[in-house]
Amino acid sequence: MIEVIAPGPYTTVQDLGRPGYGHLGVPRSGAADAPSLRLANRLVGNPEGAAGVELTFGGARLLFAAGAWAAVTGAPCPVELSRPRGTVPAGMCAPFWVAPGDELRIGLPSAGLRTYVAIRGGIDTPVTMGSRSTDSLSGLGPPPLRPGTVLPVGPTGALPPLTVDAAAQPGVMTDVLRALPGPRDDWFVPGALADLCAEPYEVSQDGNRVGVRLRGTRLDRIREGELPSEGMVAGAVQVPPNGQPIVFLADHPPTGGYPVIAVLTSAALARAAQLRPGDRIRFHM
Repeated sequence: MIEVIAPGPYTTVQDLGRPGYGHLGVPRSGAADAPSLRLANRLVGNPEGAAGVELTFGGARLLFAAGAWAAVTGAPCPVELSRPRGTVPAGMCAPFWVAPGDELRIGLPSAGLRTYVAIRGGIDTPVTMGSRSTDSLSGLGPPPLRPGTVLPVGPTGALPPLTVDAAAQPGVMTDVLRALPGPRDDWFVPGALADLCAEPYEVSQDGNRVGVRLRGTRLDRIREGELPSEGMVAGAVQVPPNGQPIVFLADHPPTGGYPVIAVLTSAALARAAQLRPGDRIRFHM
């Protein structure tokens, strides 16, 4: 068992989500930065889709009742283990042993927004519709973590031995989001795609796991009104009537009525999940 002493600003349990339920109005959800969760799981010998802990802007303290292997990836943070005889540092992107009674402390990220903690055996909270993920939009899955939350850890007997000492720290600071033209780019004035890519956009503070709101060049339409609701994917760049783009993340609604001018590549989607308020980014086709 792992006890949450302090969860940080917003911390949830996440795996790779619950695909296949969009027709029921249920988003896929899952880790906002899926490559970082996959890497953390590989480092401790878990299947890539095992559930871990997703921290938004760090600041967590986790108390381990029993010893376990752990790994921390994503937005780079100070990581240390508090023990009765003192505090010892632990690194990012490498497995480390947490002894019984140790408190894993994760500081604030120096860059990026979301950090992932994988425990060998995986977080073993109940499965809802095939996933342990917390979905902030539908309310499915375990609630966000709070002080006193106890997280069970799954069995490790069938897992392969640890074979990786460390992995290269992926960069999270590129300021370019690669995208493809969206299905409704014809709803916009000629040259709107070029306008989208011409100047940087600033990340608004009004973002969450549903999407990232941007401020910058206004994207004007040539068609009025709204579309009938149609399917949406993670990475869709939707443009509401105010002309300011919204990039959909893991907890986006399965349908939407605003036109989608562009769609991010999978690598750019992981980068978008690491954007924090005030960051400036450019789109590139």
